[in-house]
Amino acid sequence: MDENKKIVIEKRIRKTGENLIRNNMEFWYAETKEDVKPIVENLLKKGDVVTNGGTVSMAECGIADLLRSPDYTYLDRTGKSREEVEEIYIKAYSADVYISSSNAITEDGVLYNVDGNSNRVSAIAYGPKSVVIIAGYNKIVKNLDEAVMRVKRESAPPNCVRLDCPTPCKETGECISLLRTGSQITDGCSGDGRICCNYLISAKQRQKNRIKVILVGEELGY
Repeated sequence: MDENKKIVIEKRIRKTGENLIRNNMEFWYAETKEDVKPIVENLLKKGDVVTNGGTVSMAECGIADLLRSPDYTYLDRTGKSREEVEEIYIKAYSADVYISSSNAITEDGVLYNVDGNSNRVSAIAYGPKSVVIIAGYNKIVKNLDEAVMRVKRESAPPNCVRLDCPTPCKETGECISLLRTGSQITDGCSGDGRICCNYLISAKQRQKNRIKVILVGEELGY
């Protein structure tokens, strides 16, 4: 990466991190995706029950290999039947650590997430003792208005491609609501394949440092 661009990106990350701390979330900076695994390992304790949401960012950082260590009990959804996955969704609420990404993070330290099954947004909001968010700098936005647009243009469409969901955004590359004037946060398609069903805005937290955010100086995920 160009050094001048890197300096600007790091300034934005630091600003966002300071505001995450003000909002009672813990902040960590990883310069590269290779630096994420040691941070996550530092946030885990031997014997922890750990699970995760559907997160491309975590996969890009190779965290699953760490979680499969005998030091932890990993509730892994890989290769499981639908019934087994649903059981893991429920067990996740009593996990010691839940790992996810975020669809967007505002510069003033607010997390914005949109979900279809809603296991991810519900676990971020309540249940697991600790929530670890891994996000590339590309997830940082100016405010919630930008966060909403980011999901409609940059997050939902590729996720629908990845999950093979029959939605208009999978075909066109952006939310159908953007074709209308005055698109609202919950506007979208009406098909059964829709993945934008429940919306979570995580502002200042009552439980200090339950949510830990690792911001990475590289682009990760959607």
